[in-house]
Amino acid sequence: MLAGLVLNACTGIRLDVEMSVSDRKDAAIIAQQADAFPERDILAINDDIIDYLNTHVTDRSNDRVIVERLRELLFEQNYLDIQYEDEHTRTAIETFESRKGNCLSVVSLYITMARYLDVDARFQTVRVRPRWDRRGEVLVLSQHINAFGSLGQREQYIVDFTPEIVVQQLTSATTSDTQARALYFNNLGVEELIVGNLEQAIVYLRNSLWIDKELSIAWSNLGATFNRSGDANLAEYAYKKAFSIDDSNATSISNLVKLYTEKGDFERAERYAKAIEKFNNRNPYFHFAQGQIAFAEGDFEVAKEHFKQAITRKDVEPEFYLALANTYKEIGDEQGYTDMVFLARYVINASQQIYLPSQEKVRFVDSDSILRSTSPGISIRANPN
Repeated sequence: MLAGLVLNACTGIRLDVEMSVSDRKDAAIIAQQADAFPERDILAINDDIIDYLNTHVTDRSNDRVIVERLRELLFEQNYLDIQYEDEHTRTAIETFESRKGNCLSVVSLYITMARYLDVDARFQTVRVRPRWDRRGEVLVLSQHINAFGSLGQREQYIVDFTPEIVVQQLTSATTSDTQARALYFNNLGVEELIVGNLEQAIVYLRNSLWIDKELSIAWSNLGATFNRSGDANLAEYAYKKAFSIDDSNATSISNLVKLYTEKGDFERAERYAKAIEKFNNRNPYFHFAQGQIAFAEGDFEVAKEHFKQAITRKDVEPEFYLALANTYKEIGDEQGYTDMVFLARYVINASQQIYLPSQEKVRFVDSDSILRSTSPGISIRANPN
């Protein structure tokens, strides 16, 4: 996963952060004139990878055959059998050698292999339900990236490597190689921050921003690193910069609430905290997460209300209906359970683009079937009791 401290959501936060963007200050913070690590190419290929592909990919009759073969070579036990490891981000070569990596690492290897075989392959960021993990004293948000490519005018393929993808916002965005490189150094920075190597974390995060100055998560992560280093002023600027780039960056505002509280600026902290509260109330994924917490604690009535709120705010997420179905089952409402399962299946069948827990690593998609907010033929107006 992309390690970060930023929550992507479908709506922005209505808040004036009193931000005065300064190109001069940005340049002083990034503080470099060139890529600090030009030797690190996340998509580089070596002779071992080339020899492996030449040995094992003998049928190159069409791109779809190659895509299927690459899936076998990367993920099946008789071949590389790549294993998921979230703690370290690697280049394509490092992933090939170690046989493990997070989604950015493995996608980099896949794209490197596919391009060597002349198959279209690109990075794609996908909005999924954020997953938070506590690592030591740091709370880390994992986001998601996969690979996709075109197999003709109407067919695409998607390569996904993750132990579990639960919910997405039915949206994805092509990510350039340059942006993926910036994400790579962002990840390295977060990994150093987690283990307390603040100086090295700053070096990596600055390099990430030198590559892509508009990478909101890197600004937010740099702010967190500055704050841990004791520089509250630079931390404040970095958090505000992150929010100025992406007004759905809730974590940058949450960090500002904490920073202002520590400074004793309680009026501003309260104002920002109220903005976050309003934002969360509009966010279906916040209600989904709260419902899961209540469900795990056995408070099924509270869970039901949160899942219903999630559906009201976004009615094309199958996992919302499945969660509500399971809640109805726990409280003995068999009709509610049956209705929600039906609606979940309806949404799933309406689009091949919906991510659910699956062992599939490659999916082929007719581009005409992709469900979008403007897609005709689907209208869900559920009114769960």
